[in-house]
Amino acid sequence: MKAQALVARNLRRLRVQQKLSQENLAVDAQIDRTYVSRLERGLENPTVAVLERLAEALDARIVEFFVIPPPGARALRPLPGGRHPKQSS
Repeated sequence: MKAQALVARNLRRLRVQQKLSQENLAVDAQIDRTYVSRLERGLENPTVAVLERLAEALDARIVEFFVIPPPGARALRPLPGGRHPKQSS
């Protein structure tokens, strides 16, 4: 698996595990939501600085973007779409 596809898969895996929308992740990492989408689809190559911000926003280590999936691992299911209710503080 190419590095760009590996980062895309793991970024999405980490985001879905934490039940974060692309928008919430983008806000936390201080990047554009469409950029998160393009990263997850393997259309962009993130800089190390962007990977650091994403890792911090996901409370993960940067090396987790390079974890090779086990043989036969299935693709992740998408999160339910649409607006989510605001959570009270």
